[in-house]
Amino acid sequence: MQPKLQDPSLLKLNVGFINDEWVPARSGKTFEVHDPATRFLVGTCPEFTKAETNEAILAARDAFSKFHLQTGRQRSRILRRWYDEVMANADDLAILITWENGKPLNDAKAEIAYAAGFLEWFSEEAARIYGDTIQGSNPTHRMITYKEPIGVCGLITPWNFPAAMITRKVAPALAAGCTVVCKAPGETPFTALALMELACRAGLPPGVLNMITALDNTIEIGHMLTTSPLIDKVSFTGSTNVGKILMKQSSYTLKKLSMELGGNAPFIVFEDADFDAAIAGAIIAKFRSSGQTCVCANRIYVQAGMYERFVKAFTEKVKSFKVGNGFDAATTHGPLVQARAVEKVDSHVRDAVKKGGKITVGGHGLSLGPAFYAPTVIRDMTADMDIAREETFGPVAGIFSFTTEEEVVKLANNTSIFRVAESLKIGMVGVNTGVISDPASPFGGVKESGFGREGSKYGLAEFQVIKTVTFGGMGKTLKI
Repeated sequence: MQPKLQDPSLLKLNVGFINDEWVPARSGKTFEVHDPATRFLVGTCPEFTKAETNEAILAARDAFSKFHLQTGRQRSRILRRWYDEVMANADDLAILITWENGKPLNDAKAEIAYAAGFLEWFSEEAARIYGDTIQGSNPTHRMITYKEPIGVCGLITPWNFPAAMITRKVAPALAAGCTVVCKAPGETPFTALALMELACRAGLPPGVLNMITALDNTIEIGHMLTTSPLIDKVSFTGSTNVGKILMKQSSYTLKKLSMELGGNAPFIVFEDADFDAAIAGAIIAKFRSSGQTCVCANRIYVQAGMYERFVKAFTEKVKSFKVGNGFDAATTHGPLVQARAVEKVDSHVRDAVKKGGKITVGGHGLSLGPAFYAPTVIRDMTADMDIAREETFGPVAGIFSFTTEEEVVKLANNTSIFRVAESLKIGMVGVNTGVISDPASPFGGVKESGFGREGSKYGLAEFQVIKTVTFGGMGKTLKI
């Protein structure tokens, strides 16, 4: 039995949104979207090309000339109405997420609340964009700064949080006064299109937000967004390798960039930690969305005095998981987004076993379907294993043992509590919690995990430029 929407008009088939119109691809080509749990055909979406993408860019450029002149309060009201529309249609949006992404329905509902939070938070920030007054070194000069929208933004979003990753990028762009061309993920486009429909109902002006869909032409569209001289800013969430390509392409027009890329996050448990809290935190940090988040704990380091007890309790907790269709109320963990993802996960498991790791639970695919993989725990991990160096992006927890703080510093670039937080060469730190995402908090990485921040006042700044105005002759120079 397939899911039913209370409002069937939210399922947008064979159309994208360009310049205030729902339009098909000129070529008539479409691509299919399947439920990863059942392989049932959810529907088809237009396979747009660079031609339609250019139309969207031109529409956004034209709309920017008027939209950036709106007051922050006007933009605030639009975002607030969009938030209200999302909350009013939360159940349908959650169904769409589970249908095309596979995550359990309760997780999908939580994502909608999280996604709506960005609309609410940035609606409140839109009316509070301030500059500065600066006392210059020349006593006859006065300087003031304005924060202005950067312009037209090309946003490329991922499939793992198909609602939240759109609102986390689009909301601050609109709050700042920018206009947007958004490339929806080919794996999960229907959630993006439903959000677009709700934005229209909220009264978003024509051309301000355009939604492009494609699967086979994703590279072509990415190239268009990064090379068009009419695009002023590109924000991308995805793999480090793709981020490097987009960054290189953007260099020819010197675009402002935000890159939220792959991660290899450590989770460290010291012997004096609250044991139950450590287990609960590690479970959340590792297995949220079946391990398909960029902040999942890819490496779990446990101090030797607690190691055996931790491995046993952690394994028992994972054994209690119920893997299945996201629409089954008993399901705690759904499938991976596609069968190809299972291959990478399994290769990491095989590599760990070959190098001495011992599987305590899982370690294999499931008969439920090609996109399912059993939640897996591997003990006796070592630094030479692929899991220690590469992002797994799946339901596999590798548990390492360490003896001293100095040892784990070398392994994970950490020390302890505040010393940990201050010495980490990473963008975010969670202390006594496995959940670190919040609309009010800056989200982002360092080094090859990317740069720029999403969420918070810093996320708003990513879509702004600073203009300085200097006034001369404001007074006579004093002689001392």
